Amino acid sequence: MQKALLVFAVLFSFSCNNPEPKVTDVAAPVVFTGTSGNSAAFNASFKKALQAYYALKDQFVEEQLAGIDTAASQLMNSVNNIMIDSLSGDSTILMVARTYTSGINAELIGLKGESDLEEKRKAFQMVGEQFYDLIRTVQYDQEVIYHLYCSTVFDNEGASWLSPSVQISNPYLSKTKPACGEVRDSIDLRIKKK
Repeated sequence: MQKALLVFAVLFSFSCNNPEPKVTDVAAPVVFTGTSGNSAAFNASFKKALQAYYALKDQFVEEQLAGIDTAASQLMNSVNNIMIDSLSGDSTILMVARTYTSGINAELIGLKGESDLEEKRKAFQMVGEQFYDLIRTVQYDQEVIYHLYCSTVFDNEGASWLSPSVQISNPYLSKTKPACGEVRDSIDLRIKKK
């Protein structure tokens, strides 16, 4: 017992006389690995659909009815070609993703069927909301996507849209308030390595 106390006293004395080196908490820079949780085929197909959405948004900014209908058709085609079956998730994720793609297509059919620009914009709002939910469901991790919002759209009910940048280019009030908007959310699911 005395030997144990002696050993403990020596170790305690040693530890008190030699303080531990200070460890500074330096955050490692974030590096994006470029790897993805999804297949390359899925990411390529999803990127095409996202670019088609942005093209449709741009047509609303320009207020070109013929261009809106053409872009809506292209988006519908791209959404139909998203390779949902190549996702590496459970069956619930696949089912929810298919529900969103079906909903997007239904809204696009309605959008194309409208002749009034304001009604087309309301359908576009619904497309954007479902696309936002789809992005989060499938965990698309190849780029940052911004969820923008303008409170004065549709008689102050507000509306949102997706954008690849924080620069505001309002698709709902492009002639009267083109800069109306704020960033509500950013989806950044890129794989990070510390």
